[in-house]
Amino acid sequence: MEHAHSFIAGRHYLPGELTASPVYNPANGQVIGQVDIIDTAGLDAALQAAAEGFQKWKNTSAYERGRILQDAARLIRARKESIGRIMTLEQGKPLAEAMGEVATSADNTEWMAQEATRAYGRLLVPRSADVEQTVRREPIGPVASFCPWNFPALTPARKIAGALAAGCSLILKPSEETPFTAREIVQAFIDAGVPDGVLNLVYGKSRHVSPYLIASPVIRKISFTGSTAVGKELLELAAKGVKRSTMELGGHAPVIVFDDVDPVKAAQQAAASKFRNAGQVCTSPTRFYVQAGVYKEFVAAFAEAARSLRVGDGMDASSQMGPLANSRRVQAMEELVDDAIGHGARLECGGAPGEGPGNFYPPTVLSNVPETARIMSEEPFGPVVPIASFDTIEEAIQHANALPFGLAAYVMTRSLARASAMSNAIEAGMVAVNYFTVSTPASPFGGVKESGYGSEGGVEGLDAYLVTKSVTQRIAGDDLQPSGAA
Repeated sequence: MEHAHSFIAGRHYLPGELTASPVYNPANGQVIGQVDIIDTAGLDAALQAAAEGFQKWKNTSAYERGRILQDAARLIRARKESIGRIMTLEQGKPLAEAMGEVATSADNTEWMAQEATRAYGRLLVPRSADVEQTVRREPIGPVASFCPWNFPALTPARKIAGALAAGCSLILKPSEETPFTAREIVQAFIDAGVPDGVLNLVYGKSRHVSPYLIASPVIRKISFTGSTAVGKELLELAAKGVKRSTMELGGHAPVIVFDDVDPVKAAQQAAASKFRNAGQVCTSPTRFYVQAGVYKEFVAAFAEAARSLRVGDGMDASSQMGPLANSRRVQAMEELVDDAIGHGARLECGGAPGEGPGNFYPPTVLSNVPETARIMSEEPFGPVVPIASFDTIEEAIQHANALPFGLAAYVMTRSLARASAMSNAIEAGMVAVNYFTVSTPASPFGGVKESGYGSEGGVEGLDAYLVTKSVTQRIAGDDLQPSGAA
């Protein structure tokens, strides 16, 4: 059995007694390891390490920081298979998918390594000959970052790379349900040469760790990926210290399918994206609105694509979709499906959890789903697809913007005019047209409304960890010289 320990100031945190929590394989329910739950003394040690690490790291040149991050990206890429196997065992996604996530983590780290040298300031045009004004971009300070379990490599890598590229130190708190993947990502940065105290890893109960770190005067910024409900609580804590926050919160992405597309091809493309990571993706396409002219064909093709997926242990090369990450998600799927059927939806396929061990739930398609069903307003975060029809573009826009969420949205159409109109009208941080990848290392990742604010990735991802300082300096200061000076 593996044992995950917090990592503080360049060493494992190993006090006399710590509570250990088991880590389960979601494919079979077996215990695969343990994770130590940090105590208050450990959090104090992490805060001190981050404060001292920041003083070292902010004075390290951007070129040196970039070089270290480049080395970390190379190590992550070289360890793709081993990290991927760990991820599959503790999170459940198919091995090929897990290795793809690790590769994307390296790509994001590499992008930030290059961006580290581009935190440009500027020289202002002088208003008088003896005054010079400059604008500087400086690291905000020690950061506390909180990560969920659904992308245990990519989410930590994004937060680590952004903070370190800017010159900040970091305390990373991943999910205790997927501790080992985060440990491996952190280890790659440490092996690449990140100094002691600059990057610290703590495992613990969120209700203890989050308030304690956010309340500390050491922490100057927080970065959180998770549910809207928890994000609001953390924002309230951050507001007490007037601390900057990046919030990547829940979504419920609409997919608008117009009648000028091939419904079969559109359904196949959408299904391939929807069932990635068993639907446990914050940008997953989750509310399908299909124009009446192609509605029946789209539903039939989507259900066929869902039925054809091979569901099983992610370590099995034949598996195309793995288990849900925990039993809570299985229960949530059952409740949402039962509620939808109770409101008049039709079950096209799936709809019942698998027998035997593991948190398996089949790809499930629901048609004729009314807006009153919970799944049309609550993010399913699982492999359940609700589909409804619409007639006009105005109706499609109304459906897309009906919820308080605005993370991702998708449009499928062959009409340039429709694509442009929908891209302009939809209230979301990321919109994809005829495509289901909304984020790359060079693009900002973030939402609007109750899906959060701030971005990770792109130039915005570096900017999130920088503050602006205006410096006004008088060049000629003869009148300040002491009397009798030469």
